[in-house]
Amino acid sequence: MQTDDFQKFHDGIIGVMGFYGRSVSRFALDVWWMALKGHDLGAIVDAFNRHLANPDAGQFPPKPADIIRMLQGSTQDAALRAWAKVDQAVRHIGTYCDVVFDDALIHRVIQDMGGWIALGSKGEDEWPFVAKEFENRYRGFRSRNEYPEYPASLTGLVTAHNNLKGFRTDPPVLIGSEQLARQVLSGGVDKPALGFTRMRNNPPGNGGRVAATGDSSMPVSHISDAKENNVSNYGEKSYKSIEHHRK
Repeated sequence: MQTDDFQKFHDGIIGVMGFYGRSVSRFALDVWWMALKGHDLGAIVDAFNRHLANPDAGQFPPKPADIIRMLQGSTQDAALRAWAKVDQAVRHIGTYCDVVFDDALIHRVIQDMGGWIALGSKGEDEWPFVAKEFENRYRGFRSRNEYPEYPASLTGLVTAHNNLKGFRTDPPVLIGSEQLARQVLSGGVDKPALGFTRMRNNPPGNGGRVAATGDSSMPVSHISDAKENNVSNYGEKSYKSIEHHRK
């Protein structure tokens, strides 16, 4: 909503609550505004009308959570819709190429679960458990109204291999609404979700205390500073292994 909608919105809340024989305090009006100001006024009016006509919930005066549920569905609904996109993408696009979904939260959840490539390595017998983990993680973020940082795209197997070899990478596949997926792509960050700092012993004379090296964004795969060649070789072997598994 815009600031110009403020008075119209407040008048509407007073009218709805008056229908249920309730008065509304100034504090309650401000709570309603803060809860719903991120939504379009027309959509809010429609949600109120659907609540009033609901044979189960319509007999009770609505709370902000009731209207938000009408606008967005429950967190369970949202998680199931998100997983349906992921499931279809894995089955029809695969995890060889980079992908960008039209929901940034999908990126963050998949990143926390190990990444796009790791998701593609799961077998059919594991898939129901993967789905449940995804839904629980997704619902956790949504229930807290938390929108954390997320990777701009989900890296596929081919890009991971090409990056190791220094080859060119292809643009990602956009999944869902193209416009929203492009917004997700432009709003992402290029850093790991969890930073790591290697500790080292200070030189003599510093009391034997341990100090940090200062690199707080080092991804897990680069923690070892003595085995860079092994990391590269492991990546190449992993690529061949997964490629053989898929065939």
